[in-house]
Amino acid sequence: MKKKILFILPTLTAGGAERVISFIAQNINETKYDSKILVTGYKKDAAYVIDSIHVHFLEKKRVLNAVSKIFCYLMKHRPHVVVSSIGHLNTVMGLMSPFFLKTKFIIREASIISLMNQIHSKPIYKKKISIYDILSRSSYKMVDKIVCQSKDMADDFINIYNVKNQNVTIINNPITNLPPLKEINTDSQKPISFLTVGRLSKEKGQLRIIKLLAKLKLPFHYTIIGDGPLKDNILEAIRTNHLENKFTYIPFTNEVSKYMALSDMFLQGSYVEGFPNTVLESCCVGTPVLAFNVPGGTKEIIQHQVNGYLVESEEEYFFYLNNALPFDPQKVRASVETKFDKMNIIKQYESLFD
Repeated sequence: MKKKILFILPTLTAGGAERVISFIAQNINETKYDSKILVTGYKKDAAYVIDSIHVHFLEKKRVLNAVSKIFCYLMKHRPHVVVSSIGHLNTVMGLMSPFFLKTKFIIREASIISLMNQIHSKPIYKKKISIYDILSRSSYKMVDKIVCQSKDMADDFINIYNVKNQNVTIINNPITNLPPLKEINTDSQKPISFLTVGRLSKEKGQLRIIKLLAKLKLPFHYTIIGDGPLKDNILEAIRTNHLENKFTYIPFTNEVSKYMALSDMFLQGSYVEGFPNTVLESCCVGTPVLAFNVPGGTKEIIQHQVNGYLVESEEEYFFYLNNALPFDPQKVRASVETKFDKMNIIKQYESLFD
């Protein structure tokens, strides 16, 4: 008999957790597992078309509004394994786990919580502990396994929630699609092309990239792809630094890999990262990455002077903006191709199900 694996997500909007979880759900061994996806949100918001497995939408705006329906679904279908991802949903699944003793509950964390809270001025250790804090701390001790995407994330999670080390495992995100390898740029007269892709928010550090680019004397063009709460601040910074003629803004595109292939270097300005999928994607295309050595998964992808540069300060970052050497696209791809191979990652998830 096949094991029934249920993957639960708040939405199927265009995000890293949604893309990775839906990919894993569709690609685990179908001879061993019966895979389904349960989404608490709306079908109309789905950015991913999933035809190979069953997807059920609860059509609820918030996870908390879907709690009773999730419980009823679990009672009816009795999955052998439940895999959830993202904050509130993970808390809910942990609290439900005692009612389903024959089901293994696995949650997947997506960020380094303590540093994200610092950046957004939300203290982890408050004088007054909220009900949600108490519930989350209790619920995470009830689940069978916690998947973190990087060592820093795992260490942070263990420190905050005081869970057992053996209950936490590290599984990086996979290369879900291997795009065509970029061609080597032979036009030395063309301005250097820089690219950043990601959510426009404080922790992603686009503003410090703009500040450094404003000091750059050599000819360049900078493209940002993404949207988010810091959009207006970023566009204002472009105007303030008189970079309008050197800048392109694209809120959304399905052709990210094409823009990566056309760029000379991918710029990451993040102060913290869970596991930066866009950095991995850039390396897959063959485009090197210039990034800060910050907590999270960046340093598990970037090897200094192999597939980019990993720097400790803004001064060092500016140095490599000015003095970056050409990289061989094939070698950049090779640096990540085996380590993050999708079948290797899928096998790591499957090992949790058995």
